[in-house]
Amino acid sequence: MEIQDNEVHSSLWCGWIRALLERFNANIVEFARETKNLGQEDPRRIIHSLKVGLAITLISLFYYFEPLYDGFGVSAMWAVMTVVSVFELSVGATLSRGVNRAVATFLSATLAFGAHHLAVLSGEESEPVFIGLFVFLIAGMVTFARFFPRMKERYDYGLLIFILTFCLISVSGYRDDEVLDMVYSRISTIVIGGLTAVIVCVGICPVWAGDDLSKLVAANIEKLGVFLEGFGVEVFRLSGEGESRKAASLQGFESIIDTITEEESLANFARWEPGHGPFRIRLPWKQYLKIGSLTRECDCRIESLNGYLSYGIQTPPEIGGKIQELSTKMSTESGKALKELDLAIRTTTAPSSAGIYIIKSKNATENIKSLFNSTLSKDTPPQEIVLATTVISLLVDVVSCTEKIAESVYVLASHARFKSEEHQPERPKSPDEEAPKQGDSIISISHQVITV
Repeated sequence: MEIQDNEVHSSLWCGWIRALLERFNANIVEFARETKNLGQEDPRRIIHSLKVGLAITLISLFYYFEPLYDGFGVSAMWAVMTVVSVFELSVGATLSRGVNRAVATFLSATLAFGAHHLAVLSGEESEPVFIGLFVFLIAGMVTFARFFPRMKERYDYGLLIFILTFCLISVSGYRDDEVLDMVYSRISTIVIGGLTAVIVCVGICPVWAGDDLSKLVAANIEKLGVFLEGFGVEVFRLSGEGESRKAASLQGFESIIDTITEEESLANFARWEPGHGPFRIRLPWKQYLKIGSLTRECDCRIESLNGYLSYGIQTPPEIGGKIQELSTKMSTESGKALKELDLAIRTTTAPSSAGIYIIKSKNATENIKSLFNSTLSKDTPPQEIVLATTVISLLVDVVSCTEKIAESVYVLASHARFKSEEHQPERPKSPDEEAPKQGDSIISISHQVITV
């Protein structure tokens, strides 16, 4: 009986160990798959990891060179901590944190040395009181400053470092000469660490926040264009023409509204970056934010339009047949204009055909308004055209938003000095890109001068 019990226990233990090993292997496989996906989604993450390792290795050499170690001693660790806390994926983020840390350390260390000196002069008994008062006032005021939106957005990290450095130095309890040495070593090591991080970040495969901002804004405009190109045909599909297709590409616009935080963050980092690549001057990040805001405004209209496509609302044939062509023209031409603007931002080339597409969509808008006023309003009961009227009204708003986006992109092309298409390889013209009618006004850009 005892032998059988031992066999049962052994079997249970073997089963438990086998299950544990299987779970461990599954976790290893899942981790490897997730690591592969992260690297494939953005290979820059792998390069960034290697760059951080290189920067920390260079700073660690402080401990292996006697002159450097003798000069800074244990304070050299602050250089390593600076690299770890400052080095970010993009150049703008690294410069932002590096400048914040360096300036905050210098100002707070200087102020802390002055506070410590005044407290020492007050006498041994009064010194703790003065130190406590200074710490209370400075920490309180700087913490309150962090609640200001502008300070929070740009200098929050610097304000935290300011409080930390001020407290560490002012309450050190050392003599003035020792405090001065601490201030010098702290500032020196932080500057060395920050410069190392910036040099490696900029010198090896730099990642520019401005480029990411440009790509994000362009991608959002493209999503709107793809949706609008397919929308007109779908929403006014006549009965009997088959079920409305709800392609995945028509749903891509739904993520646009969630990009506002990412846009603002990238713009905040882009303001720290110097001119680079196609941007020989500083990136006009404010104009990118304006375009992003207009894109989300257009996205709100499109979300309302998408409701009619999602619910499969059908219009009576006698109504749909009259307005389908014009409404489709409004939608598709606006979509083409947005895709042209997306291409212009991606290639930093002044758009050429967007104005023509917008004129066509506006002409279709005027024609459909005339149709409603002259024909449909007289021949059709109001209850039968209320849905079509609502959709057309939203489409008119979308055309207006598209025009505003185009105007902002032309302003961006002027400020950022986009290349003229004259210097680009000619692309084949589509049949739709015929010359506009006489009297039409096309938003155009020439010699960095905007003419509307």
